[in-house]
Amino acid sequence: MSDLRSKEGGARVRLPPPLVFAAAIAAGFFLPPRPGLPLGARLLLGGILVVAGLDVGVSAVGLFRKTGQDLRPWTRSPQLIFQGPYRFSRNPMYVSMVMIACGIGLACDRAAMMLLALAALAIVHFTAVLPEERYLQEQFGEPYSRYKSRVRRYL
Repeated sequence: MSDLRSKEGGARVRLPPPLVFAAAIAAGFFLPPRPGLPLGARLLLGGILVVAGLDVGVSAVGLFRKTGQDLRPWTRSPQLIFQGPYRFSRNPMYVSMVMIACGIGLACDRAAMMLLALAALAIVHFTAVLPEERYLQEQFGEPYSRYKSRVRRYL
């Protein structure tokens, strides 16, 4: 077994990414609101971000399930996915988590929550994304290299 792989055969992810984003959202509720946009605008814009994030995330999860993949990044990946949101982002689930957290922050007038969502992405980048990329490169080689060359990591 390579140093890149977990004992389950997948990437050596250090923290479960959904928990990192959930912690950012929870922490954001403990920080004071920052009056900004009027309530209606906040709810509309925040709602749009949350719904768009859910759409991206549900689509990505659906493709994982359809192809027999496990959502836990430390388990083995049987194949690469190139369709759906994976045509535009190599990490649509993480993008969706940022969108949802920012949408909640906007709707709840918690600017700090939006900043915490970006901090959560930075944590996930180093603890999950980079290990996943090293694992996928080792697992799939040239097909993954071609995919990386044509699809951005996030947006």
